[in-house]
Amino acid sequence: MQKTISANRVLIQRLTPYLFLLPALLILGLTVFLPAVQAFYLSFTRYEYDLTQPPQWIGVANFKRLWGDRVFWKTLQNTVLYLIGVVPILVTFPLAIAILVNQKLRGMNWFRAAFWELLLFFYVYTWQKIDFKTMTVLLKSLSSMAEIRYR
Repeated sequence: MQKTISANRVLIQRLTPYLFLLPALLILGLTVFLPAVQAFYLSFTRYEYDLTQPPQWIGVANFKRLWGDRVFWKTLQNTVLYLIGVVPILVTFPLAIAILVNQKLRGMNWFRAAFWELLLFFYVYTWQKIDFKTMTVLLKSLSSMAEIRYR
């Protein structure tokens, strides 16, 4: 009897992390993996604008056509250039700032205040430029609100 209870407890302890991961994996599977598999399948088919017709299997013909397309190669070149030129900056600069902010240096509180003040300025500037009329139309279509005048 004692051995069965101990075995059940061990089984529950081993399954608990996977049960916690299950909802996230389910959402990830439905929103990332399933569309990726569908896109991979559809890349080997011809899918016309008439959505009532099923896609026709054409194999690698799409890839052959893509191989000879100049726009594809220009797009690939721009993507690689962006990957080499922009992504390292977007990783190293924030990492350097995070390391700098966590140092015990003289004047760091002033740097932190100036940094957050700059961010606050850009947030306020952005909110001033938003077209609230579009938001009002959207909210009115979702509910029976009276018209809101922002400016």
